[in-house]
Amino acid sequence: MKLDIKTETFTPGEDQSWLGSAHGTNECDPITLNADLFLALFPTGVVPSGTVVGKITATGLYAPYTDAGTHGAGTETASGHLFTTIDLGGTTAGTVDRAAGALYWHGEVVEAKLPVGHGLTAAAKVDLAQIRYV
Repeated sequence: MKLDIKTETFTPGEDQSWLGSAHGTNECDPITLNADLFLALFPTGVVPSGTVVGKITATGLYAPYTDAGTHGAGTETASGHLFTTIDLGGTTAGTVDRAAGALYWHGEVVEAKLPVGHGLTAAAKVDLAQIRYV
């Protein structure tokens, strides 16, 4: 039996005001993030919900979406938005290499309420045809 005291820090309250409806929220897919690639964009280690992600073809891990696919082949195609905020637990590359997340891939998104640095572009909207942007 392990009775050690454990301290856990939680990120500030979740802001999912970017969700336009509850539709699709119960159908999010589990994904694994390449933490180092997210730390380059979010140096605090906290990746906000609503961030657009793409899947790296070679590894199957998810990275921040970019039109040019600068995070690896496959990341030039948007897969969806992170459903919840992810705390990578560190601010230095190499501290943690992977993190679990949930992919919101269909439903409704209020574009004006997406977080800063969300990565949504006109090309990403084409890829995310099952999401309605209002």
